Amino acid sequence: MAVRNRNVARDLWAGAARAALGDGRRLEAVERLTGGTTKGVYRLTMDDATTAVAYVWDESENYWPATEGDGDLTDPFSPGVGLDLFEAAHRRLDALGLRVPEIHLIDRGRTRHPADLAIVEDFPGENLLELVDRDPRAAEPTVARLAEALEAMRAHRAPGFGKVAVVDAGGSAAAPSCEQAALAFALRCLAEAAARDRRIADARDRLDERLRELAAAVHPRAEYSVVHGELGFDHVLVDRHGHPVLIDIDELLYFDVEWEHVFLRLRHPDGHWRPLAVEGLDEDRLALYTLTQRLSLTAGPLRLLDGDFPDRAFMRGIAEHHGGEALAMVSGA
Repeated sequence: MAVRNRNVARDLWAGAARAALGDGRRLEAVERLTGGTTKGVYRLTMDDATTAVAYVWDESENYWPATEGDGDLTDPFSPGVGLDLFEAAHRRLDALGLRVPEIHLIDRGRTRHPADLAIVEDFPGENLLELVDRDPRAAEPTVARLAEALEAMRAHRAPGFGKVAVVDAGGSAAAPSCEQAALAFALRCLAEAAARDRRIADARDRLDERLRELAAAVHPRAEYSVVHGELGFDHVLVDRHGHPVLIDIDELLYFDVEWEHVFLRLRHPDGHWRPLAVEGLDEDRLALYTLTQRLSLTAGPLRLLDGDFPDRAFMRGIAEHHGGEALAMVSGA
C-alpha cells in the first residue's frame, strides 16, 4: 500500500513555486486540499499572499487500489490518471472558450518536483455548490453561464468517442459504440459490487438482464459531444467576475451528452441541475446510463474502501445509497 505524503515539506515546493509565480516571491505555506482521490491537490501561498494550486500525479497520491484494465486509455471508463490527460482536457475546454484555471507551470520531467506537476490559477472562494446553497439568487448568473458552457460542449462534434486525450491524438475507443462501452463498464461495476455487497450479489442476475435489455433498446448514434464526466456544482469554481471555472477535468470525454445529464441528476437530487436541463435527450440512453452510473457509484466507493481512503463513512454512505437505488430499478423483476 502506498504511503501518503501527509506531511508537506515546504522546501520541496520552493523552486517550483518560484518558477510558476516569479522569482521575486518566496513560498510562505503549502496546504493540502481535501477531496482528490487520484492526485494530490495543494494550495501554495507566497509571501505577498499570491496563491496557486498544485496538482501532483504520483502513486502515493492515488487512493484507488489497482485493478485489471487500469491505464487502458482506449476504454473511456478506465481510471486513466496523469498529466497528459489533464493537459489534453485543458486544451479542449480552452479551445471551446470555457473558463478553466490558467496553467502557470507544467513539469513532467521532474526537474522541480519528484512527481509530475502542474501549478495552476487558484480560486480560493466558494465553489458553485456552496454559493447556490448560501445564496441561490446570487448564484443565478453563474449557473446561467454554466448552462452556456455546457451548450458549447454539447454542440461540439468529435470524430469518435472516448477519452479526449486519445481521440485528439488520432486514436479511438475500443468499443464499437458509447452504449456498448457503457454496458461493458456497467457489467464490470456489477461484478465488483456483487463481490463486496450481498444485496447486489443476490440481485446480480436481474441487474445483468436489465442492463442488457436497456442497452439493446438504444438506437445507434454517431454524434459525440464533450462531456466532463463528473460534473457537479462542487467541480465548478467561481471567478471574481462570476464566471464558472471547470475543475477536475482529467476524465474529459467525447461521449453521449446524456451521460453528463444523468450524472448531474444523480449528483444533485435536490434539483440544482434543473437550470442546466436541455430538450431532446434520448430516454433510452438516459435509462441505461442511470443504471450504469448507479452501479459505478456503488462499486467505486466500495473499491476505495479496499484501500486506505480516509473518509470511510462518507464513501460507504455513497455506496449504500446508490446500491439501493440500483436495486430499486429491478425491484419486482
